[in-house]
Amino acid sequence: MIGFAEYPTFQVFLAIFVAMTITMVLLPLWIRILRFRQIGQQIRADGPQRHLVKQGTPTMGGVVILISVLLTVVLLATSATRTNLLPLLLISGATALTGLMGLVDDLSKVVRERSLGLRANAKMICLTLISLSFAFAAVNFVGIEPTIAIPFLPVLDLGVLTTSFYLGATQFSIPWLYFFYIWLLMAGMANAVNLTDGLDGLAAGAVMIAMLVMAAIAYRTDQLNTALFAAAMTGGCVGFLWFNAHPANIFMGDTGSLAMGSAFAALAVMTKTEFIALVVGGIFVIEALSVMVQVGFFKLTRKRIFLMAPLHHHFEQKGWSEAQVAIRFWIVTALFASVGFALFFYQSNA
Repeated sequence: MIGFAEYPTFQVFLAIFVAMTITMVLLPLWIRILRFRQIGQQIRADGPQRHLVKQGTPTMGGVVILISVLLTVVLLATSATRTNLLPLLLISGATALTGLMGLVDDLSKVVRERSLGLRANAKMICLTLISLSFAFAAVNFVGIEPTIAIPFLPVLDLGVLTTSFYLGATQFSIPWLYFFYIWLLMAGMANAVNLTDGLDGLAAGAVMIAMLVMAAIAYRTDQLNTALFAAAMTGGCVGFLWFNAHPANIFMGDTGSLAMGSAFAALAVMTKTEFIALVVGGIFVIEALSVMVQVGFFKLTRKRIFLMAPLHHHFEQKGWSEAQVAIRFWIVTALFASVGFALFFYQSNA
C-alpha cells in the first residue's frame, strides 16, 4: 500500500495515471495472446454490413481493464478501517462478479462461434443475485439509507415497506422498494452500457467521461477510496481507448461493458446519487430506451421508429461514420455529465 493520505487530490489523479499505464502495458500482450489463440469477436449478421469486416477482432479487453482497476485500488486505497474500506470492497466485488459473468458470456460466444452467448434469462438471474446481494450489504453493513434524493423535490423514502429479522443478536433489514430500485439501476446500467458498446471507442469514451464525474462526486462527499475506484476506471478506459479507437485492435466484450455498467450503478448507491447518476449516464439510458422503444413499437405496429437500434446504429444508417458517431456521443455524454454534476452540486449545497 502506498501512502499519500496527506495528498488526496494527488491520489485521485495518480489513480487515473496508474490504471491507464497498467492497461496500456498489458493490452499489447493480451492482444497477441488472443490472436494466437484465435479468440475474436463474433459479429451479428443482422447488424450494419460495414461491421462484418470486424469479424475475428480480439475481444475480452475488459479483462485487462478490470485487472488494471483492481490493481490500482489495491496499490492506492487508504485507511485500513472497516468503515472506509467496506464500500470499496462492495463496489469492487460487484464489478468483479459482473465482469466474471461477462467473461463467461464472451467465452461462450467464442466456443459456439456465434454472436449470442449466455441466454438472456441466465444473465438476468446472475445480475439479480449480484445486485440484490450488493443492496443487502450496502444497507445492512455500510448503512446506506433506503432513500432517493431527487433535485428540487423532497427526498423519496423507499424504506416504507421494510422487513426486519434477526440472525443471532444482529438485526438485518430488507427495504423491498429500495432493493427493487437498486436492481433496476444495476441490472439496467449493466445492460445499457453493454448496448452502447457497439462502435469502436464509443462505450469506453462514454464510460471514461461518466466515471470521471463519479470520481469528482465521490471526492466531494469525502469518500476517497470510492473516488479512487472511479478514477481508476477512468484511467483504464483512457488506456483502452488507445487500442479501441477506430479502427479497433480489440473490443472490451461483455466482460468490460457489463462490469462497467454495474460499477457505475454501485458508485451511484455509495455516493447516494441513485437518481443523479441517471443524468450523468444519460447516454446509456437513451441507448437502452431506443432498443425498448424500437422493440415495443415494432411488436405493436410492425413498423420501426429508428433505422436500426440501438441509437448509434440509427445514425450509422443515416451515413455518419463510426468516428463521427463516437465523438458526437462523447460530446453528448459530457453534456449529460456536466448537468448531472451541477445538479449534485446544487443538491449538496441546498
